[in-house]
Amino acid sequence: MKLWRPANTITVKALALIWQDDALLLCDVYDDSGRVTGMRPLGGTVEFGEPWRDALQREFLEELGARISLLDSHFVMENIYEHHGVTGHEVVFFCHAHFVDSSFYQKESLAFVESDETAGIAKWVSLDELAARRLELYPAGLKERLATRDASGTAGRILS
Repeated sequence: MKLWRPANTITVKALALIWQDDALLLCDVYDDSGRVTGMRPLGGTVEFGEPWRDALQREFLEELGARISLLDSHFVMENIYEHHGVTGHEVVFFCHAHFVDSSFYQKESLAFVESDETAGIAKWVSLDELAARRLELYPAGLKERLATRDASGTAGRILS
């Protein structure tokens, strides 16, 4: 298993918030021993000169072979964190999105391969299930942000 450490730079990321009822599409986050410590939405790093919306669509096409439609509802969070004694710093664009091909919603899990050839599995997980499994939602603060309810009472829908 390859050990991951944050870069000594500010990283810009774009992550998609794709919902199926009350479940969000998430992938596992592991510690050095291979234990799952939490989950995060799918997406990736924004490349120099690339708009974050383009990066998000590129990441889904590269990793899942899926086209996504981005909604207008988005927000940005700054995340300064520590991972195994190394400080990380990222600015993350979050955007609500939908799969263009509805067959992706029929799958319990979705296999993907990241640019560094790390394989992963994305699953539909509710915020209540995360809490019951005592798993974190990364980045820190995202769970509280998603707990906000809009006027229709739908969990995870953010008013911009």
